[in-house]
Amino acid sequence: MLFLVVIPGCATFQDRSGDAAEGEGYAASETTFSAYSQEIPGTDVEIAMVPVEGGTFLMGRSSDEDGKESHEGPQREVAVNSFWMSSHEITWEQYNLFAQEVIDKEIGNEVLERFGIEADAITTPSPPYGDGAFGMGEDGRPVISITHYAAVVYAMWLTAKTGEFHRLPTEAEWEYACRGGTSSTYYFGDDPDQLDDYEWHWGNSSGSYGRVAEKNPNPFGLYDMMGNVAEWTMDEFHLDYHEKLEGEVADNPLFLPDVLYPRAARGGSWRDDAEDIRCTHRRGSSPRWSRDDPQIPRSMWWHTNAPMVGFRIIRPKETPSREKMEKYWIMPVLDM
Repeated sequence: MLFLVVIPGCATFQDRSGDAAEGEGYAASETTFSAYSQEIPGTDVEIAMVPVEGGTFLMGRSSDEDGKESHEGPQREVAVNSFWMSSHEITWEQYNLFAQEVIDKEIGNEVLERFGIEADAITTPSPPYGDGAFGMGEDGRPVISITHYAAVVYAMWLTAKTGEFHRLPTEAEWEYACRGGTSSTYYFGDDPDQLDDYEWHWGNSSGSYGRVAEKNPNPFGLYDMMGNVAEWTMDEFHLDYHEKLEGEVADNPLFLPDVLYPRAARGGSWRDDAEDIRCTHRRGSSPRWSRDDPQIPRSMWWHTNAPMVGFRIIRPKETPSREKMEKYWIMPVLDM
C-alpha cells in the first residue's frame, strides 16, 4: 500500500495560537454556492458536498445542560465563513484512492509544480499494522484508525487531484455545521428518544460502526455528525478552548497544532454512550491510540487503537491564497 506525502520545504507557522481560519489574502471564488458532487479525476468516485452558509452562533454547551463536560464551555459567540462540507464522513472507498495511489516521479513533479510547492521529499510510508477496519468491514463505511496527519494529507492530496482547496474543518466550523442552525440540545430538538433515528451510538450500533448516511441528516443535509465516528478537526485540543477565544465575537478561530498530542476530534462515535452523542462533544487524541503499534517511531498514518475516529473535509467558499493554503499543510511529528 502506497501513499503520497509531500513534505513542504517552505512551510512556516509564525503564530499557531488563535490564528484566524479565514481572513485577508483570500480571493473570492466565482463558483455558485450550492450542493455539488466533487469528482475525483481518473475515478468514478465522487464526494457529495453540501453548502454551509457562514454566520455567528453560540459555540459550546450551555451551563444549564445536564452532564456538561467542563471543556465544552462556557458558551462563546463565534463567527465562521461559508464553506462546503462533505455530506458524510470520508469512506474507505474514497480514502483508498489516496492510500493506494501509485506515485511516480512524473506525477509527483506535476503536483508540486501545479501548486508551486518547494518539497524536500515525496515518501511512501509503510503499510498499516493490522486491519485498519478491525474486522468490521469497509463497504460504505467511514475510514477509521487514521492519524490526524493522514487526514490532513488526504485533504492535500484531494486538493492536488481536483484543483480545489480542501482541508479539515476547524472545531468552530465543525460545531457550526453540526448544529445546522439550531440551538437545541440536538439538531433535531431536545428529545433523546429520537436519537436512534439520526445517529449511531453504543446503544444501537451492535458493536460496530455503520454505513454512512443511513440515518436522517441534520437541517443542513449532513449525515452522522454527532455519531458513527468522531471526526478530526484542524485544531490542537485545548481543555480551555472556549476561554482562549479572543474578541466579543471570535472570528474563525483556529489553533493549529504544534504538538502531536492532543489534537481535537469532535462528536461521538459508535463506541460512545448516547449521552456523548452531541455537537459539543470534544476529545483530544492520545498516545494510547497507538499503544499496540510496535514500530519506533509509531506510524504517522495509522492509529492501532482508534477505531472510533475518522474525518470529513470542507472546501472554503472563498479560495485562499497559496500562502494561506500552506498554513493547513502541517508537518508530521514523529511519534516516539
